[in-house]
Formats: sequence, structure tokens, C-alpha cells
Amino acid sequence: MKHADIKDILNCPARFLESNRDSYDLEDLVPVCGWVRTSRESKNVAFLEINDGTCLRNLQVVIIKDRFSRSEYEKALPVGTSVCVTGTLVPSEKNGVELLMETVQVLGECPQDFPLQKKHHTLEYLRTIPHLRPRTRYFEAVLRMRSTLSFAIHEYFQSEGFVYVHTPIITGSDCEGAGEMFRVTTNAWDAKGETAEEYYRKDFFGAKAGLTVSGQLEGEMAAMGLGRIYTFGPTFRAEHSNTTRHAAEFWQIEPEVCFADLNDIMDIAEDFIKSIVNSVLGNCQDELEYFEGQGAKGLRARLYSVVHQDFARVSYTEAIQILQKSGKEFKYPVEWGVDLQTEHERYLTEEVFKKPVFVTDYPMDIKAFYMKQNPDGRTVAATDLLVPGIGEIIGCSEREADYGKLVAAMEKRGMPLEAYREYLDTRKYGSVPHSGFGLGFERMLMYVTGVQNIRDTLLFPRTVGSL
Repeated sequence: MKHADIKDILNCPARFLESNRDSYDLEDLVPVCGWVRTSRESKNVAFLEINDGTCLRNLQVVIIKDRFSRSEYEKALPVGTSVCVTGTLVPSEKNGVELLMETVQVLGECPQDFPLQKKHHTLEYLRTIPHLRPRTRYFEAVLRMRSTLSFAIHEYFQSEGFVYVHTPIITGSDCEGAGEMFRVTTNAWDAKGETAEEYYRKDFFGAKAGLTVSGQLEGEMAAMGLGRIYTFGPTFRAEHSNTTRHAAEFWQIEPEVCFADLNDIMDIAEDFIKSIVNSVLGNCQDELEYFEGQGAKGLRARLYSVVHQDFARVSYTEAIQILQKSGKEFKYPVEWGVDLQTEHERYLTEEVFKKPVFVTDYPMDIKAFYMKQNPDGRTVAATDLLVPGIGEIIGCSEREADYGKLVAAMEKRGMPLEAYREYLDTRKYGSVPHSGFGLGFERMLMYVTGVQNIRDTLLFPRTVGSL
């Protein structure tokens, strides 16, 4: 059905009327479709606030009661009802513009047991009804910013000459070597085998298969022919971690760049973060203002500071020394060789540097097998980008290009070399220095929205015990 978008009406009513004067067959009447977010009545007038999903703001519909019988508009009053309203646009001191109703058609009735009757609900309650929460202003803002951020990511890499590749979701290798994979099978629940090999031989692929934890290894293979690539897709971790920053299914951005060392990839990562944050600032002012009103105080100022200042860089060893000399009591003790915890990361970003920080050259034993070994024999050419309010959002490294060193690192971890034969081939045949990073998309979304729980950045979050 032909109708006007609320976004176009609210952004510039005069321009909308001028550009659409000949678009409708109803002279000066404008048809608008949407869902009733709120309704109220006084003695002579009733009001509907409707939203069609095109913007965060609602359009107020004014119903002059003595011009209609109650039966003509009564079914349009319940919250959640979908309607098509035609009317005349009139100026409003409070709202800028309102729609003075002439006709209303109820497209879908909504009974009184609609779970979103109240204007405000807790996020905990909304997590129990994920199929309905996109109808709330909070999740409309989250999902709208998710869309904007996704587009900005593709726009950045495409403008920089990266090739977008789609790496497998079903894989036979565990990129991180941690074994936290979901198994993919067509075997019956009670299938048996004398050995694991026999069991998997009867399965669909004739081998053990799982959902990918990262597209990095395949991305490296693509980069060896294309030079600069990026992946952007779903990844999965069967990690029993019930925190506000972990989900079993999440999206990840993973560029790989040939002929690039650690400093090169850090420069790319910084430029990338600044670019996508700048895109959010340019396209999501209504949403950012809304989130600031929801408790994310100073959100826009923080994002502007990211765009307009250089990120700090500090070695892991220097970071440990800073933490040890801080005089602060941490829940997790600090000593060289331990992985930094969120409390350590936030102290560095929020109290010491007061901006994003690259921590470089981590101990070899706490990082992945594929990272380039530094000459000191103790550390690897790896970095994590830490940001205020979140902690780590990017894991980054120069990849080990030396075949012998890579094999030694894998053997030290007891990894089956045959399962990584194709990956090792990239080091046998024309290996080059190359680097890459992984950015957790939902964590980045948390950063630009101020949302505190990763479950509230996903349409249908998958977490431990929750499908």
C-alpha cells in the first residue's frame, strides 16, 4: 500500500510536502502506516504515537473526537496495534509536526495481553521476549546502529582496496587450538563406533566437523593470492562463560594483509576504528542522544575523542610495570606472564591513558600458535586494542611466516600437524610477512552505544543454556 515514511515527514515537513505533492491521490491527505507505541485520551481529543521503523522518533496522530464516532477509531487505541492513518500535516510547537487524522484503518489488532503495554521495561524482562523487543525504542536504536556500523565496516575496507571473502562456517580445524567448538553432525543421537575414527567416518563429511571459531586461517590463504582481504561473518564458541561480554554466536571482522608487519596492521586497525566511529557519529545522532539519556553519559564526547586523538601504544612488559606500581588492589594479581583481565585493561584505558591503547609484545605462552615469535624468545609480535568502558575489542598480530618456527610452536602445543597441512603449505610455498586482526562486532557495538550486556546487541542472543 502506498504510504509516506515517518522519517521523511519528521526530518523536514515542508520539503516532504513540496516533493510529494503529486505522489498521492488524496490531495493534501498523507497516508502513514505504523504501530501504535502509545495512546491517550482527553475529553475532546485522542492521541496516537505511531512508529513505522524508519526512524527512532514517533509521529503523533491527533484525533478530534467530535468528528468521528467512537467505533471509527476505538480499535486503533491499544498499544501494539498496526494502523494506516490518513490525515493533514499540521505544525506542532512540541513535536514540530503532527498528523490531523481524517481516516484510520486497523491493519492488525492487538489484544490487552500484549507484553509491551508499559512504556518502560527492564532489559532483563525484554530478554525473555526477544521476538517482541525490536518493537521497543531501545532495541530499535540498537538494531539501527548495528546496521549503520555494518555498512561502515564494508565501506571502509572496500574503499581501501580489500577483497571481501566468505570463509567456511563448517570447518575441520580449531583456529585458536582451544577446542571450544560446537560439533556438526548428522549421526543419530545414539550412534556408536568402536573408535572415534569409525564414528566420524560414518558422519556426513567422513570426519569430525564443527562450527568455525574464526575465519582467520582460511583468510590467510585467500590473502596469499589477493594481498588484502577481510571477512565479516558469524563465529561460534562453545565457551561456558556466562558474562556480559560473551555469547556463543557472534560476528567477527578479520582482515589479513600481506607484506605488513605489526606496526602496519596497528596503523590499519586505528584508521579503521576511527573511520567506523566517525560514520556512527555522522549517521546516528538521534540514537546516540537516546542512549545518553538511557545512562550512557558522555557517549558522544567519548566517541569524538576516539576520532580526534592518536591511540596510545605500550608494551605488555611496560603495562605490567604500570599496573604493579599503581598502588591499586586488583582482584586478579598482576605479574609478568599472566593474561590481562578486564579490570587491568580498564585501568590502563580509563585511568592511565584515558583513551584507546594498543598493548604489544605479549608473552608467547599466553598467545596463539600462529603469532610471529620475537627475537627475545619470550614474546610474540601481538597486540590487543583496549578501549575505555569495554577493555579488549581487537586481537591483532603479525603471523609467523617461518615454516620451521610455526611447526615447532604447533608441536609444543600438541596440535595435529596433519589437520593443518593446507595452512602449513602457505609457509612452504612463497611465504611472506603478513598480519591481521579480529574485531568482535558486538563488542564494538557495545562501545558505540554504551550498551552494557552483549545479549542486548543481538537479535536472538545464544548463550550458555539459552537458545
